[in-house]
Amino acid sequence: MIFVTGDLHGDVERFKNPEIKKLRKGDTLIICGDFGFIWTGDKKEQKILKWIGKHKFNVLFVEGCHDNYDLLNGYETSEWNGGNVRRISGNLMQLCRGELFEIEGKKVFAFGGGDSDDHDERIENELWWKEEQPTTQQIQSAADKLTQEDYKVDYIVTHDAPAKLKGFINIEDNDCSYINSFFDLIAQNCEFSMWYFGKYHVDKIVPPRYRAVFRDIVRTEPKSKDKRKSK
Repeated sequence: MIFVTGDLHGDVERFKNPEIKKLRKGDTLIICGDFGFIWTGDKKEQKILKWIGKHKFNVLFVEGCHDNYDLLNGYETSEWNGGNVRRISGNLMQLCRGELFEIEGKKVFAFGGGDSDDHDERIENELWWKEEQPTTQQIQSAADKLTQEDYKVDYIVTHDAPAKLKGFINIEDNDCSYINSFFDLIAQNCEFSMWYFGKYHVDKIVPPRYRAVFRDIVRTEPKSKDKRKSK
């Protein structure tokens, strides 16, 4: 089964969530950006990354607005389930931006990055990366991959959200960046079952096919379709 959750920001306690502990070998946990465990590169962090990678289920994430892109870019890319990933450690992988994956029989489109709310402050502290926003080439490549699938996927996983949704999540946030506008185009042209995003630190369904995730561990399919027997 595929499960989705929101920003971790390097909080190892989140892996102690009872719902995460129920995941089994072959399951998949996708984190919608701001993974946060790739930040300092020190020995303590490396130890945590190895511990996460040893989980029996796959731990996947898209990059957010608070991830260290310099360190992420240091990991080599490789092919996994039809798309490019950065394998961080064991079963821990970053889903590269604009890639399409076949995960447990489902087509998953992943596109990390976003518009940082504390952009100016982080520039002053030299903790902002231009890679948080997509390049024209990344957008074109993503569009090409969706075209090859006739713009039909099962799930879309991002950090930020389409511009049209921002008012539903945060009434005071009316700023729209390059990535929000691009996501609007995808929303208009793509057929999908559900779109998950994590940037806004809320757990909220936006009908009919969007879900903001933060602390919830969301099953992508109804429980009635999970035919596994409990031990």
